[in-house]
Amino acid sequence: MAKESTTIEVGESSTLTKGTSHVIVDEKKKKKGFVAATAGGGYKRGMAIFDFLLRLAAIVTTITASSVMYTAEETLPFFTQFLQFQAGYDDFATFQFFVIAIAMVASYLVLSLPFSIVTIIRPLAVAPRLILLISDTVVVTLTTSAAAAAAAIVYLAHNGNPNTNWLPICQQFGDFCQAVSSAVVAASIAVVFFIVLIVISAIALKRH
Repeated sequence: MAKESTTIEVGESSTLTKGTSHVIVDEKKKKKGFVAATAGGGYKRGMAIFDFLLRLAAIVTTITASSVMYTAEETLPFFTQFLQFQAGYDDFATFQFFVIAIAMVASYLVLSLPFSIVTIIRPLAVAPRLILLISDTVVVTLTTSAAAAAAAIVYLAHNGNPNTNWLPICQQFGDFCQAVSSAVVAASIAVVFFIVLIVISAIALKRH
């Protein structure tokens, strides 16, 4: 009588078990990566929205600064037959530079809005954020130089310079000095906005 041999193969089920465990582990890793990417994207999207709102505020501020400086003018009520006492922004080369520079900054801010919108739609994209960071760094230099130069002239207008016999003119041209001072303050606020925008872009790129 022939004996029947029974063979039990264990290796195949073991291999299947290992393969299944690898699949489960890979799926868990993918889920964790997806959750982490979603959380990072949500955080960066919030920063991008804040960036967009800051740019809108900076647009309003720079347009206001340039417009107020451009319209700054005052004529004293007394004059002579050959002389009229008048002060305007175009009497100072520094104020003319201020108007042109801040108008250019406002134009740049308008052009930067599409890039800011892209960072909201695609918060993990690096290219638009890097472009904004570099551009903002360049433009904040222009804004700071224009505001600082105008602030120096405003200081002289208010206080004069006894060493060079430059007399203050704000006692006579009060409205003119108030207008140019307001424009300088608005430009300084725009500088603060730019600094915050640069910090936002730097943080977003660092956490990428």
